[in-house]
This record gives sequence, C-alpha cells and structure tokens, in this order.
Amino acid sequence: MTDYDPQAIELHRSSFVFDGHCDTLGDAIAPPPRGRDLTQRSEKGHLDLPRMRAGGINAQIFACFPGSVRLNACPTQAALLRLEAFYDLMRRAPEQVTLVRTADDLAALTPDGPIGGILGLEGVEALAGEMHLLYTFHRLGVRNIGLTWNPRNAAADGVAAGSAFGLTSFGRELVEACNALGIMIDVSHLNDAGVADVLAVSEKPIIASHSNARAVSDHVRNLADNQIRAIADKGGVIGVTFVSHFLNPNVREASLNDLLDHIDHIIQIAGVEHVGVGSDFDGCLPPPELDSGEKYPAITQGLLQRGYAPEDIRKILGENFRRVFLEVLPAQ
Repeated sequence: MTDYDPQAIELHRSSFVFDGHCDTLGDAIAPPPRGRDLTQRSEKGHLDLPRMRAGGINAQIFACFPGSVRLNACPTQAALLRLEAFYDLMRRAPEQVTLVRTADDLAALTPDGPIGGILGLEGVEALAGEMHLLYTFHRLGVRNIGLTWNPRNAAADGVAAGSAFGLTSFGRELVEACNALGIMIDVSHLNDAGVADVLAVSEKPIIASHSNARAVSDHVRNLADNQIRAIADKGGVIGVTFVSHFLNPNVREASLNDLLDHIDHIIQIAGVEHVGVGSDFDGCLPPPELDSGEKYPAITQGLLQRGYAPEDIRKILGENFRRVFLEVLPAQ
C-alpha cells in the first residue's frame, strides 16, 4: 500500500467515507478468470471487503449494472443475480458488511463497524416497464436508481441515444414513485433533456453519483455548469468519478490531479456542500494513484496539499452524500 502523510491518514481515518458508485457485484457473479470472492483480498479488480476496509470506506453504493448481458439475457435476471450476490456477501461476512435500507441504518454506521451497502439499479431495464417491479426491488433493498445507462430505455434516453428527448411518462411516474418510497434518483448517464426533466419533476434532492465537470473535460457524460448549479440548488450532490476519459480526454490514464481539478471546479460552481466521490470502481480505468479501494487516502492527501480545510475534506469524502441520503431515505 502506498505511504501517505500521517496528517492525511489521521484525517482520513476519522472521516466518514461514502463512495457513490461501483460495479463490483458484477465481478462477484462473473465466471473465471474475472470472477472473485469479495470477502478475500484480490489483485484483480478494484474493490473487495479487505481493500474497502484498508481504504477507510464506510458506505458504498453497489450498482446492479447488467453490462454486456443487456443484449443476450434478461435484465431483470441480471439485476436479481447481483442483488443476491450482495445478500450472499452479507451472509458470509455479516461482521464486515450490512445493508442500508433506512436513514436510521445509515446513521448507525461507524468507522469500526460493518461497511454499509446501498443497493442501486444502473438503468431501469430490470423493471421491464412495470411500476409493480419498482415496489419489488424496493422490498429487496434498492435505494438508489439511475434511470438509464447510455442507451434509451422505457424511462428516458441515455447520453448515447443521440436524441434530445427527456423523460417518458413512465420515467416521470418512476421519479414520483421513488420520491414517495425513499429511493434516491441518480442522473448520471442521462442525456441533458432527461437531467432537466428529473430536476423539474423530483421534489427531493437528487444525485449524479459518478459524473465530472464538462467545463474541465468536454465529455458528454460530464455535467454542464448549469446542471451542477441546478443539482446543488435542489440540495443534491455530484460524485466525481475516476473514469480516466471523463477526467482528461487527452491521456489514456488520467491522474489524481485531474480528479482534484474537477473537485475544484464543482466547488467553485456549487459550493463544497455539493460534491462527493463516486469512483466507478470495477467499471472503469482509473488513475494509477486510485486503482484500488485501499488508495482512497490519496484523495485526502491531495485535498490537503491543495489547501482544503479538514472540515471541507470530510464533506467531500462522504458527509455530503450521507447528508442527502439521510434526507431522502425512509426514516426507519
């Protein structure tokens, strides 16, 4: 593990670290050679429970992302398999990981206790256009929903759909139902029209779990300044992500400094209360300084070196995401 300054380690260990996005459950169900046991430390992938603990991660959104199975399998089955992988992880390591269903569950997390897992859907293909299935997935513990991945689906158009269409009637109904159920709405991957519609329809704060600043890196998956301001005005949070080509389109592997540049910009636009971290671990090529969950203290050290105050670093590392989820999740 990389050596970090003692001041950075002390601050990091005393902070609540909340990562807004990973695709790690896909690795848990994948066949060899990709598949791996998340209770064991591995040199493959980015996250497992030992590396999360070493990196000081206290809460993690685990996305159910069907990925390449979208074209050759049932998305509902793909999502359920990933949910079951998380439940299996809890059965085998109950002292290490727990499910966050409510605000009380989130508030009860401690640095020395189990890591809190928040289950999410990345794209609503698993719902098959049926509102009834939203309630089923809610009962199974899903508390974060990204309306699309990159393509179009029944709710909205993703950034790769090549359209200016916003939410469908199903998408609007879905946002309203999520507000009522205490499910966070996540606009990462939505096209610009979809983001605008979610902001108009949602009565609760929303997040962009893993998106960066378009003004810093002109990529369609990043957010424009007006979107950043609007999410902040609604009380939401933008999770800066480690995806190298979102951070810096001019290099194959971006750097920690590229990530810090995006944090700087979002804070300039929206304030320090509206930025967090959403790694996209196990779904991206990250900067070498951040290619494992155990390297999370690099962010703390980098922010200290840029002159951020400890209380603001704590907000970025996780207090902002915790605040907005405490507001949106059902109380108990």
